[in-house]
This record gives sequence, structure tokens and C-alpha cells, in this order.
Amino acid sequence: MFRSIKSLFKELLEGEDLSGNNISNPELAMAALLCEVAAADSQVEADEEKAKLALLMHLLNIEEEKALSLIEQAKESIKNSVSLYDFTTQLRELEQSARFELVKAMWEVANADGRIDPLEDAVIRKVAELLYVDHSEFIRAKLSVIKN
Repeated sequence: MFRSIKSLFKELLEGEDLSGNNISNPELAMAALLCEVAAADSQVEADEEKAKLALLMHLLNIEEEKALSLIEQAKESIKNSVSLYDFTTQLRELEQSARFELVKAMWEVANADGRIDPLEDAVIRKVAELLYVDHSEFIRAKLSVIKN
């Protein structure tokens, strides 16, 4: 027991992630956030799956194969995650415009099935707060998706 307590303190002092979820890849974090919003209402529609893939390819400027791989990795990371914070902490370093585009992409995934569930809205709202996206930008992103 003393050994496990000692290792816990060592991990704390060394700054290791105690949750077991070591998300150090911003691309994976973005994929995870798109997956989180799609799954927020417990129903992932085919339209949402297509939107996730297309938006991830667009956001990261990557090929379909790489995007599919990231989505699969993200789904596994979500299982080990304790909160959205696991995915947003490293994305705060992105420029404001990139954070806005991510929030907008999340709105597009949520709206891909033709309606935005209140649970999807809540996830996007929380992510926007954690990424320090102003509320006015949060609303602007939502309106730009709804109007199209």
C-alpha cells in the first residue's frame, strides 16, 4: 500500500495524467470532441457520422483514411475519459479563429440530422467555455450553421 501511495505522489509531482487518458494529440482531441457531440443524445445518425468525417478532414486538412483512424482512436479515448476537459486543455493554445472553427464544426455535426438536441447544445456550450470562446462567437457559430 505504501508503494502505491508513493507512486501516486510521484505521478502528481511529475505531472502525469492520473486518469490514464493521455491525450497529447490535438488532432485526436478535435476528433474526440466531434464524436462527443454526435453521441451526446445517445443516437449517432448516419448523417452525423458523415459530417464528423467530412469536418475532421476539412479542419485538419487530412485524407479520409487518416480521419477515419482518428475517429476510431477518439472513440477509444472517450471511453477512458473523465470529462471534456481531457480533450480541451491542449486546444486552448490554438488561435481564436481555429477554436471558433472547431465550435462551428461541432454545431454542424449536431445539426447534421436536421435538429439540435439540448444535450448536444450543452456539450458544445461546455466545450466553448473550456476553449475560452466568447459567448457571442458561440452564438455566431450556431447561427451560421442553422441559417445554412
